[in-house]
Amino acid sequence: MNSKSNKSALKIREGIEQPSQINRKAAKEYRIHKKNILLPDDYLKEILKGNRSVLSKAITLVESTLAAHQEIAQKIIELCVPYAGNSIRIAVTGIPGVGKSTFIESLGKYLTASGRKVAVLAIDPTSTRTGGSILGDKTRMEELSVDPHAFIRPSPSAGTLGGVARKTRESIILCEAAGFNTIFIETVGVGQSETVAHSMVDFFLLLMIAGAGDELQGIKRGIMEMADAVIINKSDGENKLKAEIAKKEYEKTLKLFRRPPSGWQPIAGTCSALTKEGIPEIWEIISRYYEITKKNGWFDKNRQEQALYSMHEMIKEFLTSNFYNNPKISSLLIEQENALKNNKTTSYLAAQLLIDAYKKEIE
Repeated sequence: MNSKSNKSALKIREGIEQPSQINRKAAKEYRIHKKNILLPDDYLKEILKGNRSVLSKAITLVESTLAAHQEIAQKIIELCVPYAGNSIRIAVTGIPGVGKSTFIESLGKYLTASGRKVAVLAIDPTSTRTGGSILGDKTRMEELSVDPHAFIRPSPSAGTLGGVARKTRESIILCEAAGFNTIFIETVGVGQSETVAHSMVDFFLLLMIAGAGDELQGIKRGIMEMADAVIINKSDGENKLKAEIAKKEYEKTLKLFRRPPSGWQPIAGTCSALTKEGIPEIWEIISRYYEITKKNGWFDKNRQEQALYSMHEMIKEFLTSNFYNNPKISSLLIEQENALKNNKTTSYLAAQLLIDAYKKEIE
């Protein structure tokens, strides 16, 4: 009996491994997929480690308009807040073509070489035709984008500065929690974006070029009053003399403005982002500003005022969105718009009617 069973064709020889009932490839793919669906605590854990991949995913959630993504994004931000705030936030603005990206890359590389961690949040303008980003700042900072101590994140403006402001503020918190102690905000360089950037940074740097033309003076006057430093870029070769002359002119202009509440006298300077000349001196200016405003209490006071401003802006944004997205208000709004066009009501009466209707809807 035993000999027959030993010769049976059904006997499995020793050393031959049974085939697994689990598809290992599918299991691996499932695990990878599952890793992308993290809990808020898992995001926090990886962000605190400085995991740039997870940081990017968290910022994507912040930028998403999906309610489910916003819910988890706000939980992540709430967890990150106690670990944020330990940085200096710097806005870099200027007209298109002034060399903002090259400047940030040069200063960023200088800072990472000295042991600092740099994050760049570039508010990239969005095409009204395609909806895509126009500048693609990340592709233009080739050296800094591969630096292990740097993180670059372009954020398309999508035509809504308020939305960008909220998302950028929240992205700053995430970057600070990830250990980035120097945050650059690069703006589009035209219009209201400068005012928005000014409301979320510690130091406002206006980048200029010599001989840009009188047609830009209107832009300069509005922004220069916000500037903590006016730096003339591309101060090399034949432009060096022009840059020095421009620097003296800006020094005179800055002294005409009322001294800011920070107690800091805005400074004019020159640099060449291409040759790196003047880059260390600019960091010295920013460091000096930090020391002075920290000492006199303005730095922390300004952060507190910005937080309050941000809260009120978010309330306005929420109420506006909630009002216009209400189905009954939407139909009533069309009626009142038509009544206004036909001179059957006034702007005040139409607005009051809509507000009263909205109050009834939310009661």
